[in-house]
Amino acid sequence: MLTLYTFGPAFGLPDASPFVVKAEMLLKFAGLPYRTDRGGFRRAPKGKLPYINDDGQIVADSTLIRLHIERKYGFDFDAGLTPEQRGAAWMFEKALEDHFYWHVVQARWCDDENFARGPASFFKSIPWPVRPVAQAVIRRKIRNTLHGQGTGRYQPEEQRQLLARGAQAAAQMLGDKPYFFGETPCGADATAFGFIAGAMTPSFRQPLRDEIENHPNLTAYVARMRRRFFPDAAQGASA
Repeated sequence: MLTLYTFGPAFGLPDASPFVVKAEMLLKFAGLPYRTDRGGFRRAPKGKLPYINDDGQIVADSTLIRLHIERKYGFDFDAGLTPEQRGAAWMFEKALEDHFYWHVVQARWCDDENFARGPASFFKSIPWPVRPVAQAVIRRKIRNTLHGQGTGRYQPEEQRQLLARGAQAAAQMLGDKPYFFGETPCGADATAFGFIAGAMTPSFRQPLRDEIENHPNLTAYVARMRRRFFPDAAQGASA
């Protein structure tokens, strides 16, 4: 059976990483039987999760997992979409990965209160005398990455303007459709759910959540996707 390596449920989400959620959604969409394993991070080929073991073939990176499923199993995640929609769907999910993602990372790791609520738990296995040092080193690396990528250079008001526009654009694309490109979910929905739900978790205070919650169609979309694909997580989120 195919194995998906994950971090595991956290913060009221199916997984702490939106990329892992995306990969799991792709497996669900394709109807492939799989199991999850939370113990694979140390062996991750690219030093990140997710990755899969498909009958001995290791595939790392959520997008490469999608391409693998398409090639090996002949599953078309965008069946029914026009060529124009296929292009728009691909660009839409890449925009989410390159825009929403970094603001979520900044909110979780750079805000002291948010860090204590969530990412600090990732260091529990490190002995206490070393743990604060390890936390400081990793958080410094993340701040440097955010500065190099550009997100870390924005002032709070600038960030809010960008996030407001991003949330508005997502809401406009969704409109009154059940899924982003029609009546059935496509590949972009795997990404959209992972990243929008990740931003919406009440475990952290973050500007992006505030902006998303200004759009009822986005909040309804996340609730709908939870109920359909992660019913156990949906019950936990509403508890």
